[in-house]
Amino acid sequence: MPMRLALVASLAVLFSLGCAAPRTARDGHWYSSSAQEQGDARVGQYISGQWSFKTSSYWIEGPDGLVLIDTQFVPTALRKLITYAERTTGKKVKLAIVLHPNPDRFNGTAWVKDLGVPILTSEQVRERIPDVHDRWAPAFFKKYSQALYPRDLTLPDSFGSNTTELSAGGVTVKAHVLGSGCSPAHVAVEWEGHLFVGDLVANGSHGWFENGRADEWLKRLDELRALNPKWIHPGHGPTGGPELLDQQTEYLNAVVEAVAAEHPRGPYTPEAFARITEAVTRRYPDRDFPHFLPMLLGAEWARQADGFRTAAQ
Repeated sequence: MPMRLALVASLAVLFSLGCAAPRTARDGHWYSSSAQEQGDARVGQYISGQWSFKTSSYWIEGPDGLVLIDTQFVPTALRKLITYAERTTGKKVKLAIVLHPNPDRFNGTAWVKDLGVPILTSEQVRERIPDVHDRWAPAFFKKYSQALYPRDLTLPDSFGSNTTELSAGGVTVKAHVLGSGCSPAHVAVEWEGHLFVGDLVANGSHGWFENGRADEWLKRLDELRALNPKWIHPGHGPTGGPELLDQQTEYLNAVVEAVAAEHPRGPYTPEAFARITEAVTRRYPDRDFPHFLPMLLGAEWARQADGFRTAAQ
């Protein structure tokens, strides 16, 4: 199945599950105590509700303000994130950073800019955002009201094409420019042992795959591991230690192996796809958002089938 069809099929499943009752939490969203869970009260986490995919966003508290990491899937969640962060710290957001071109990372860009806050990403991520917005927006307009899902695209500004340091609010972070992973381009933010990685790591859920490559994704995890982080802040799910990198690596290798077991040759059959899906979900039965999985499986099948064609020529 072509990647486009895999995306549409996955989206249909997503919509069919969208009316399921989410678990309850304050205001329908999840707040994480950084002091208790991460051991560093300067870093805070906000996890949105099920309706917006339990998306994790973060802030770093400096002496003069906050650096925001990612801008949530819908602006209503972003507003709760900023309100919670500023109320908790008594400080204002001074800078926001978008980690990669997924809607759950960049959709709040316009609202951040309206606050007069600079919002930055790499040139590689920035140039891919319009295509992602155009692909997903028509479908999500039908699921969410215009007030919830941004109809018009606003791009973050670029800090350039190379790894660099960014400073605001008395905080200086290192923004690592990375290649393809779950998306075609990534930024990982490093600060004093903390590593903010977006959807390169999902803790307790299947990850949102957006036209990346599983083999390159594994390389990105090796690059992150080489930074020797103390804390990993994933795009979905709670913060953990470097073991989250190992868990994500194990998961991706399991996906690659499950696809390879079907000996991909040309387009996959529904029967083969069902067997692969069953093999992965049997191994990881408790992960949230199984509707994310078909996008990754379809792309991995295509990659392996293309490798076979190339080798046979």
